[in-house]
Amino acid sequence: MSRRSTTTMAAVALVCAVTVLAAPGAAYAAPTPTPTPSPSTTPGNKDLEAVRAKIDKLYHDAAVATDEYNAAEEKAEKQSDAIVKLAQKIADGQDRLDRLKSSAGAVAREQYRSGGIPRETQFLLSGDPQHFLDSAGRMYQGQQATKNLLSQLADTQDELARYADDASARWKELDEGAKDKAAAKKKIERQIDEAQELESTLEKKERERLRKLEEQAEQQAQTAWLSSGVLKEINGRATPAGKKAVQFATAQLGKPYVWGAEGPKSYDCSGLTSQAWAAAGHGIPRTSQEQWKQLKRIDIKDMRPGDLIIYHDDASHVGMYIGDGAIIHAPRPGRTVTVAGAGSMAILGVVRPDA
Repeated sequence: MSRRSTTTMAAVALVCAVTVLAAPGAAYAAPTPTPTPSPSTTPGNKDLEAVRAKIDKLYHDAAVATDEYNAAEEKAEKQSDAIVKLAQKIADGQDRLDRLKSSAGAVAREQYRSGGIPRETQFLLSGDPQHFLDSAGRMYQGQQATKNLLSQLADTQDELARYADDASARWKELDEGAKDKAAAKKKIERQIDEAQELESTLEKKERERLRKLEEQAEQQAQTAWLSSGVLKEINGRATPAGKKAVQFATAQLGKPYVWGAEGPKSYDCSGLTSQAWAAAGHGIPRTSQEQWKQLKRIDIKDMRPGDLIIYHDDASHVGMYIGDGAIIHAPRPGRTVTVAGAGSMAILGVVRPDA
């Protein structure tokens, strides 16, 4: 069982025992649109090209679902932390309530012992008016203290009720998030299984040709991007934090892509970028879509190493720019963290974690 699951279960148990998620800004496009061009095909390649297109779509859909899964996971972690904090507040409030009840009980017992005799009667029975007046003053102070005590008691009870309601609502959200995560997981696995099954039907030579077609498409896209002259305009130098992020990402080269993974042995695309920037001292959103929404957008000509390039219209992929027209990214299932051309996929825009 994971630490997160254990923490959540402990928090919920404690709650039960004591109580009987920025609008995106303007987009910046690449200087020249760079849609992925289709490689030239011969009649013998047409069927294989159709297979490549279908596999690409399946992995793309799996990437979108992975972002949904990661978003649900991140939300669940925050909800779990909130439940833990609420549980501690409820426990502290219950202790305070118990102390207040004990104090109120002591006051009630004292009043019972005094017989609750009115002050006028005490005055008539007293042979010493000054003594009575002194006693009356103390009695008034006691009454005020009792009033304050009862007020604190009522406030604490109301506070505990609010905490309990909040904890219940967050637990419901956590349960709904778990269902969303399970649905996203099912979608991811279905898309990946279908893509891998499709690949497995190919002969070894066909799989090799398929890989070459993929590389050819990426190279042609990168060539078209570089031919736009954009690289001549990019002169940005990495910040100290950017250098640390690039160093972290570089150290992950060769590690496998695993959806939902954020290290240290494997990564998905946004798991790599978020962990790289965490290592550089800057926490950023977990998913590529949230990175696109929340981080500062910059013009591609102002790009510098460490910046993140967001790909596809739905912001379903992200890579880290490392300079000289290249990125480090975790591509997809069956691949490893690698260096690729920054223009080898359709660029949506660039964001800067340390702006």
